[in-house]
Amino acid sequence: MWAQIINAILGIWLMVSAAILGYNDVKIITDNEHIVGPVVASFAIISWWEATRVTRLYNIPLGLWLLLAPWVLGYDNSLATTNSMLVGALVTGLSFVKGKVDGSYGGGWSAVWNADTMHAREARKQPRTDLEN
Repeated sequence: MWAQIINAILGIWLMVSAAILGYNDVKIITDNEHIVGPVVASFAIISWWEATRVTRLYNIPLGLWLLLAPWVLGYDNSLATTNSMLVGALVTGLSFVKGKVDGSYGGGWSAVWNADTMHAREARKQPRTDLEN
């Protein structure tokens, strides 16, 4: 989870970095960062919970976009290029960190064909008094 907390902070950093680093007058760069930043932060925060941990993978294309954006959009500011490249590399790398998984949540459709599910084991443990009458 620590990696996704850092990704959330990086997403927030993208939203404010243009103003802090002084290139907020370049509209194409700030528009890109104001769009990608909240999306990165949102996916990172959603992936904090164990059941939605897979959402962290949605940040990989966004991180790769941040790596390519200076050339695709034609950044003319070296500070903005460095910021985009650094944040893109960090977001991409941190998105691969899985985090600790404590439990299993359902199993999806494969649980329908599995005879030894958690619910079936619990049902075998308890006596069947409701159908005896």
